[in-house]
Amino acid sequence: MKCGAILVAKTGGPEVLEFKTVEIPAPGPGEALVRHRAIGLNFVDIYFRKGVYPAPSMPFTPGNEGAGVVEAVGPDVAEVKVGDRVAYAGGPLGSYAEARVMPARFLIRLPDAIDDKTAAAAMLKGMTAHFLIHSTRPLRRGETILVHAAAGGVGLILCQWAAHLGATVIGTVGTDDKARLAAANGCAHTIVYSREDFVARVREITGGAMVPVVYDSVGEATFMKSLDCLSPRGMMVSYGQASGMVPPFSINVLSAKGSLYLTRPTLWSYTARREELVERAQALFDAIGRGVIKLAPPREFPLAEAAAAHRALGERQTTGSSVLLP
Repeated sequence: MKCGAILVAKTGGPEVLEFKTVEIPAPGPGEALVRHRAIGLNFVDIYFRKGVYPAPSMPFTPGNEGAGVVEAVGPDVAEVKVGDRVAYAGGPLGSYAEARVMPARFLIRLPDAIDDKTAAAAMLKGMTAHFLIHSTRPLRRGETILVHAAAGGVGLILCQWAAHLGATVIGTVGTDDKARLAAANGCAHTIVYSREDFVARVREITGGAMVPVVYDSVGEATFMKSLDCLSPRGMMVSYGQASGMVPPFSINVLSAKGSLYLTRPTLWSYTARREELVERAQALFDAIGRGVIKLAPPREFPLAEAAAAHRALGERQTTGSSVLLP
């Protein structure tokens, strides 16, 4: 069958995202054909488009996240059946398409209470927030933490979830509007980094104690100063690089600043087993259903206008989540 999809024939700016007609094969063993109803837009898609992360082959269709309906299954598929509403965040690249074949082990059945746009907007970001605060550095009630990009897609979910767990959240943002949004979504303190020294503000807020953990998706622009926000034996969780890759540095910096821990986790490592993937997805759906996490309607872009969506995301014109609609 044929369908529309975004193809990238060479890495570069948003203009390399081209809407083409492609051939979709029939699902093979362990695979399912999914007709997308909504497609998640994530900063990691920009990394692949630019070549920061190498694609497995060229040309390629970007995207790691989507939601839709199973239209066909191949042999030996037990996870889903035809007609199931499903979502995924992970597996092979290729979600920027009207339909695609997916390994069924990555597909999660959607509960009736979760609509397609919410699933496509929240799966990757929500499961990322879950592993960051439940597994990478489990939060403890009463502690104060620092979250960069607090008004972003992961940030808004992470801050709400962390506040629910009893943490006091300090969030950095780029504008006053984003500060108000972060404050309404779990941040007890907001820092507008474009005009405030966030290290000095963290010191002020904590009375000099600093924080036991920093969750940083910004990268180059915040990394070294984030280390200065940590208390002795604190953990730096670097899970993105929206401002650029962190340059090489001497690991002796970690000892000099107080025997610090550093980790660079990915969702793929924390959902490698099917059981763990299902557990995190169900925890996310439960948190949304109970109102622990409140999600604003995502910003919508037509799939064919993926380039415009990448420009908006890359220029930090978006807050919360965005989706592409086939």
